[in-house]
Amino acid sequence: MRPLFCLLLLAANALHAQTERKLETLLLMPEPKAMRTVFSIVPAGAKQTVLTPYRESAVSPSGIEPYSQASFAKLGLSVETFAERAKTAADKRLTQMQPELKKGEDGKIAYAVYRGESSLFPTLLIAPSLPKIFEELFGKEIWVAMPDRHALYIFPARSDILQEFTADLAERYTTDAFAASCEVFSLKTGEEPKVVASFAGEE
Repeated sequence: MRPLFCLLLLAANALHAQTERKLETLLLMPEPKAMRTVFSIVPAGAKQTVLTPYRESAVSPSGIEPYSQASFAKLGLSVETFAERAKTAADKRLTQMQPELKKGEDGKIAYAVYRGESSLFPTLLIAPSLPKIFEELFGKEIWVAMPDRHALYIFPARSDILQEFTADLAERYTTDAFAASCEVFSLKTGEEPKVVASFAGEE
């Protein structure tokens, strides 16, 4: 019995090693402009949001941390190359997630949301395939909001629908210690995210 137990223990350890997820190192995190670093990118049309290179961290209370100049230099990447690789990484994460589809009073799908305990949801903003996923449901253009790090909201490109949720989005943004963005981004397949509105006042 003892050799069999040892074999089972070895097999369990090997399975754990295979299934343990590696920490993400290519994250482009939307965050308030006050948090920007020397590596931050300003999205098209943005006045209050930057995209900052982040990585997951086993020691950070939030589970993620921005790159310091020293840690970023060790990557040997330009900010532009990091951003391109972060897009690919975001697309890969997107394929592993399922959105919640929320209906309005008319019984039709009003919006979709990706959310959970992870702090990585706002990084899905740059996933190239995101607008394609919702094209059949919402059309060729979608509007995306991420008030905090635990959710990404997808709306059809209609101001009347977005207006219904403005107050809730603003409250989430202003009351969360880890706010992401108070701006709304337009996404179209093959195009970079572009800010089209804001649901909170100037900081």
